[in-house]
Amino acid sequence: MARKSDRFPEITPEILLKAYASGIFPMSDSADDPGLYWIEPESRGIFPLETFHVPRRLARTMRHQPYEIRIDSDFDGVIAGCAGNADTPYRDKTWINQRIRTLYHELFMLGYCHTVEAWQDGKLVGGLYGVRLRGAFFGESMFSHARDASKIALVYLVARLKAGGFTLLDAQFTTEHLSQFGAVEVDRTEYHRRLDLALEGDGEFYGLDGRATVDEVLQLASQTS
Repeated sequence: MARKSDRFPEITPEILLKAYASGIFPMSDSADDPGLYWIEPESRGIFPLETFHVPRRLARTMRHQPYEIRIDSDFDGVIAGCAGNADTPYRDKTWINQRIRTLYHELFMLGYCHTVEAWQDGKLVGGLYGVRLRGAFFGESMFSHARDASKIALVYLVARLKAGGFTLLDAQFTTEHLSQFGAVEVDRTEYHRRLDLALEGDGEFYGLDGRATVDEVLQLASQTS
């Protein structure tokens, strides 16, 4: 992957959105490292929305409705959960430092960052967060403190993106965990082609009816185009 050193110590939400539109995103080396680095992978992980796959076992679990799914209700709780979960494929510790928390909280307050949350007995037990920019959604991180909580949040995210007309779901990197849902790697040129197309369109994050049943969510997430 290509790294660009942190020459811009005062990264603002506006700069961050321009970075996503250019195909790069920030990371840090650890939670204790105050610095940020711009990342532009040579191979980019994405979910082709038209071929997203919901494993059968997970679909059966979802039909039992083990969790209440909420949207954008506890951003700080989600990013704290992600910060405590080392889910980065090439390192064994979290990359979410305080600057990341602050920046994405600001994006959340501006309406560009969203969460999908799994709740059980009044407690946040899993979820994910990411950045919305026109017809693209950039998945940042996920966490799970209960069985399949983050996986179920991902299915609800995909259903929401499809309902809202999004065309790109960026996963940053592929892992075995994500590959079971259809995540693939594309080279930088192909990624930028898909990104440019997504930025030409627009997506409505709240296009999914909040009263949608589990079967409707599953059908929408798995629907091929």
